[in-house]
Amino acid sequence: MCGIVGYIGNKNAAPILIKALKKLEYRGYDSAGIAVYTGEEILVQKAKGKLKNLGEKITGQIIPANLKDDEFTKFEMSLYEKTGDFVKGKLGIGHTRWATHGEPSDLNSHPHTNMEGSISIVHNGIIENYAALKAKLQSEGIVFKSQTDTEVVVHLIDKYYKEEKDIFKAVLKVLHVIEGSYALGVVCRDYPDRIICCRKESPLVIGLGKGENFIASDVPAILEHTREVYYLGEKELAVLYTDHVDLFDFEGNKIIKEPSHIDWDEKAAEKNGYPHFMIKEIHEQPKGLTDTMRPRIIHDGSGKATDVYFEESSMDEAWKKADRVVITACGTAYHAGVVAKYAFERIARMKVDVDVASEFRYRNPILDKKDIFIVVSQSGETADTLSALRLAKENGLKVVAITNCVGSTVSREADDVIYTLAGPEIAVASTKAYTTQILCLYLLAIKAGKLRGTLSDQEAAKLLAELETIPSKIQEILNGKAIIQKFASQQFNKDKIFYIGRLFDSATALEAALKLKEVSYMHSEAFAAGELKHGPIALIDTQTLVVAIASEPDLYDKIGSNMVEVRSRGATVLVITQNEKAFEGKTDQVFKIPECSSTLASILTVIPAQLLAYYCSILKGFDPDKPKNLAKSVTVE
Repeated sequence: MCGIVGYIGNKNAAPILIKALKKLEYRGYDSAGIAVYTGEEILVQKAKGKLKNLGEKITGQIIPANLKDDEFTKFEMSLYEKTGDFVKGKLGIGHTRWATHGEPSDLNSHPHTNMEGSISIVHNGIIENYAALKAKLQSEGIVFKSQTDTEVVVHLIDKYYKEEKDIFKAVLKVLHVIEGSYALGVVCRDYPDRIICCRKESPLVIGLGKGENFIASDVPAILEHTREVYYLGEKELAVLYTDHVDLFDFEGNKIIKEPSHIDWDEKAAEKNGYPHFMIKEIHEQPKGLTDTMRPRIIHDGSGKATDVYFEESSMDEAWKKADRVVITACGTAYHAGVVAKYAFERIARMKVDVDVASEFRYRNPILDKKDIFIVVSQSGETADTLSALRLAKENGLKVVAITNCVGSTVSREADDVIYTLAGPEIAVASTKAYTTQILCLYLLAIKAGKLRGTLSDQEAAKLLAELETIPSKIQEILNGKAIIQKFASQQFNKDKIFYIGRLFDSATALEAALKLKEVSYMHSEAFAAGELKHGPIALIDTQTLVVAIASEPDLYDKIGSNMVEVRSRGATVLVITQNEKAFEGKTDQVFKIPECSSTLASILTVIPAQLLAYYCSILKGFDPDKPKNLAKSVTVE
């Protein structure tokens, strides 16, 4: 995944492009670059590493390393503003890279240009047939400067431009030659009045300003300038001018669509005084859950919660007739699906299969038209999840999507969509998106149970009433975070961390382990607690931390025995539970969560685990917002 931006208007492009890239740096920080038309040439500036390296390269100024976070940010933004003194032009494109083809380097950085330097492009995605295309172009005398798949595209555009004598026709022709997923931004020296952009399986937003227009991979990049946008659809192309935007399909036919209004608070994409986005987003979970829940729960005249209603999704006869629910997702969203498996089985008494989306499409899955197919994706652009969605639709299944991003590909291609109203999530490691996904899946399970007659009105009302208390209980956990912070300070140098649990808690353990390894790079594993004796216990020693998640009262004795077993072999044990008395003498540290039924506790038990991951990352000196080798949304296989 990479981030791309573009600007055309009456202002100096360079500062606008770089500051927009700052809002997209979470999409990749292997390199950054801009290409600006100066009136005579397309000037390209790019640099390996974080965006600040690009600002330093352009201005010749170095950001002091000893600055505090707020001082650093102020200096950094001032530096970006100064780039306009060195790169002057009112048309340009920019890129922040997460490397897929070719190591991070200046040469492999975007933008890429043709041999004459007259055409420049930025790209998010992957060109699957680049090797064959590159070999053919090289045989025709084209000299490549990089190892990237992207450079093939700019040379192809150049080739067809020389044939067609029209840059728009050249781009259109290329789109029918390249294979893969991509969002592209293209500028040409001979056409200084326009930016051409397009997308296939990678997101792209067009911002509509007054006397200026923008392109970006994600909305936060352009919120400072406009709230009116086009979400470029699958296999759509746009030509941006200073005063208007023309939209086309890949056949060159003009299309008309209404712009969307973005009502996000711009400050929602800022840190608001927190040291990192990750901890900010952990603290935003009570609000995100409240916002996601409030429009979906129906109350009677007395204020009692009675039912679930999804304005965006029809819970129709298909749910009554369904024999099975199939859930596919990747990473954190997959773990939400595992929680949902237990929820649907317990609440709605429905059979559930949960699949990793990257495996689903390749194993020739057995599907039935009566299945309900649920895909979960924070971004709505995850390549493997989209492939699974399309396979399900090809087989005639009803597809329900859960996503945080309005206008995303997943939301457009699914039959029904349920939005998690978490707001922008900037940190790469997902927190608030995860808990709002679980909430939506719980609401689906409750509604399904009511529709199918497996959940009584009284039982549904009880679950809904308890769900409404969850945000305040999370706030209670956050208010007590000092316990986790202190514990992390004592344990962050452990060699091995095991997360264990049973039933719902084993699902939460998966997400807890992932969060720790994502941001602290500590070796962590998760498994059902009963599996300890089937191999993992051989690894237990004094350098092991075991985190037991225990929200199932009927199984306290079982997991308590597991804790005693590992502790007797030298491990340090932390338990996350509603009942600290149940584990007296069996653990080194208890983090008590508020009282909650085991059915819904998964939304609570993950919060201390998120905090532990965050504090371990900080104590180790890492940036939890930008973990190495990871990106926010994986839009390639």
